[in-house]
Amino acid sequence: MSANREKYQEFATLLEELCDYTTFAGLDASQLRQRVNLAQQFFRDQIVPLTVEGPQDQSYRTEISKQLRLLEVDVMFFKGARQSSTAQARLIIIGDRLKTLIRYCEAVLGS
Repeated sequence: MSANREKYQEFATLLEELCDYTTFAGLDASQLRQRVNLAQQFFRDQIVPLTVEGPQDQSYRTEISKQLRLLEVDVMFFKGARQSSTAQARLIIIGDRLKTLIRYCEAVLGS
């Protein structure tokens, strides 16, 4: 497995763990934000510097970057939710965004 693929696999695993955390009953908004920040940092430090291997690679990186920024906004909205129903709706959105990010990683790994 190339170094690029290893890093994308690590990133996908990190995102899957984050996705699992969003279903945890004792979810803490500050902890969620911290975990999202770690995922963003991993992307910046480990994925962005990698050599572009294929024609779609740069497109996926751009899309992942955009989705990570949107995830950060989703977490801010979740943290600011005052009602339980709003918080639950935000968690669903966060989970969907994480699944999208995981699919992008799988697409890179599959190419």
